[in-house]
Parts: sequence; structure tokens; C-alpha cells
Amino acid sequence: MSRISRNPLSVPAGVSVEINGSSVKAKGKLGELSLKVVDEVSAKLEDGKVVVKPLSQSRFAKSMWATTWRLINCMCVGVSQGYERKLEINGVGYRAQVQGQNIVLQLGYSHDVIHPIPKGITVEIEKQTQITLKGIDKQQLGQLASDIRGYRPPEPYKGKGVKYAEERIIRKEGKKK
Repeated sequence: MSRISRNPLSVPAGVSVEINGSSVKAKGKLGELSLKVVDEVSAKLEDGKVVVKPLSQSRFAKSMWATTWRLINCMCVGVSQGYERKLEINGVGYRAQVQGQNIVLQLGYSHDVIHPIPKGITVEIEKQTQITLKGIDKQQLGQLASDIRGYRPPEPYKGKGVKYAEERIIRKEGKKK
């Protein structure tokens, strides 16, 4: 049984939530998000709060109960405050820049890595080695950050590569003579 989803989800100020059957829409100052709720879980709007309940006692229904609660919560936070993810690039000659709707990364390969920026996400590059991703959809933002990091993950000997700003790289000692 989920403990967090037993409590009703309070909707932040400035956010309107609409529930039509199995679809949930959240609208706020930053945009609009929608979610299709699985058939084993029901979501209702009561007294300005979203109540999520499982419709059966199956294992799947219980697991999707908390997942649905958390997804609706992430939607409400996303349309009211938004999400932000920071990446750092370490390495000699490693840099990033935005060209149109693409991020162009120079990561030590013989070619530039070009990654398209999805709709709904803004990319800011303060320095050539610091990337800030902002958006309202937490899943889409995390996937983009993971894709960019996946082009050159940080290596443990010199720390070169793309890493999350809050990530700590455990360094290894190199060869000795």
C-alpha cells in the first residue's frame, strides 16, 4: 500500500486541474500538461484537491496508485514553477553551443554531436561549459539531460565528460611506475 498517495494532493495556487474520465489536465502560468490515467486507478477532484484511489486490490493497481499521484504532482509543480537541470562539461576543447533548434556539442570526437531540442524545453548556455535546461515536463527534461550526458559520460580518471552539476565523480588513481 502506498502511504504518500493516501493523502489528497493539494493543487498549488494559480493551477487549475481538470479531470475528464481517465484524462487529467493541469493548466498554469507556464503552460499546460495532460496525463492519461491507467484503468486500475481513479482520480477525482474534491474540494480543490486531487484524490487518487486504486479501483482494485491487485498488485498493479497498488503500484500505479502512487505513480499516478506522483505524476499528477509533477504536472502541478511543472506548470506553476517549472523544472531546471544543469549540466557541466569538463575537458580540454569540450564545449557546447545552441544553433537554431539544436545543441551542438564538441566532446573530443572527430565530429560535432548535434542533438535537437524538443518543444517545451529551453536551453541556456552561460559559459561554453555550463548548460541549463528548463521546462515544465519533468520526464522530458530528464530524458534530454540523460541523452546529452550519454554522449560522453564522465570518466573516473581525469573527470572528463558531461556530468550533472550536482553529480560527484568518484576519482580513481591512475597507473604507477
